[in-house]
Amino acid sequence: MDDGKYMDIALQLARKGQGYTAPNPMVGAVLVKDGKIIGQGWHEQYGKAHAERNALLSCTESPQGATLYVTLEPCCHQGRQPPCTDAILEAGISRVVIGSADPNPLVSGKGVRILREHNIAVTENILQKECDRLNQVFFHYIRTKRPFVVMKYAMTMDGKIAACTGKSRWITGECARNHVHQLRHRYTGIMVGIGTVLADDPLLTCRIPEGKNPVRIVCDTHLRTPLTARIVATARLSPVILATCCTDREKWHVYEEAGCHIVLTAQKENHVDLNQLMEILGQKQIDSILLEGGGALNWAALESGIVQKVFAYIAPKLLGGQTAKTPVEGTGAPSPSHAAMLTNCTITPLGEDFLIESEVIPPCSQELLKK
Repeated sequence: MDDGKYMDIALQLARKGQGYTAPNPMVGAVLVKDGKIIGQGWHEQYGKAHAERNALLSCTESPQGATLYVTLEPCCHQGRQPPCTDAILEAGISRVVIGSADPNPLVSGKGVRILREHNIAVTENILQKECDRLNQVFFHYIRTKRPFVVMKYAMTMDGKIAACTGKSRWITGECARNHVHQLRHRYTGIMVGIGTVLADDPLLTCRIPEGKNPVRIVCDTHLRTPLTARIVATARLSPVILATCCTDREKWHVYEEAGCHIVLTAQKENHVDLNQLMEILGQKQIDSILLEGGGALNWAALESGIVQKVFAYIAPKLLGGQTAKTPVEGTGAPSPSHAAMLTNCTITPLGEDFLIESEVIPPCSQELLKK
């Protein structure tokens, strides 16, 4: 039996839950008996049935003696849904093939142990790399209780995110811009700084059919967001969080009346304390954030160590201009040896543009690399 082949099908199923399962993981499951698929399913939405139970419900014949392929270790605890290990045992499945181990302390090896204790053969780590990558957000969130942060920006080949006049529409083409809206659907929150709100008056919604709008977060140290801003005007239609250091509760009132939520943090280096903000947002079950800020917020985020991944969209254009804005500004690193280090880079063509995806090496690991 080709374990990799069926696990790949389970991965494809799991991706159908993208944008809908947070803060739960994306999971796919396939049931195989006598060399044919008899059932398949995925975790479709947070709070709804898990992939294993959906696969069992779709069976075209008895699952007795079948092999279950599942991208993540089956849960064994009672949450919003009953334990999947119970369903597997009741169905009479003889073998379970797993992609990723579940780092959730409520599961973490216990699901596998329960299955083996009931004489079910378990094979682990099939297409593990692919299955782990699928749930980078979940793994980070379950371990740290903080959002997985993706810094996204679009720039020209000479590193400009806007012309010297400040005009930035459009750096990239339609294909790349559509991809950004897929990211807005995928991640739970989207975050910008007050500078972006004042300069562009963005809406920050997802504009793909049946797409899910992210929670919109503005880092606004002194609470300067205009009440006429589109993000405030639509706060009752899609959630808005204003993160601020302003303690004037009367000033809060007008924003709260408009439907915005205020989050108060300490002030750090003249801006919102981003690490404290991540703690607060994590408590609100915001497991992931697409950072679409300007150069100042991007630098502050990198300096604070809150960024896990970078999506850089690069357009085949040259804007020039000494004063034209760049993706990361702020104070900057004092030397190349102090730069934020990236790894696992991939390049994807998007129309005439290119997307470079990179993971950020954590600051502590960067220090080890320099020694």
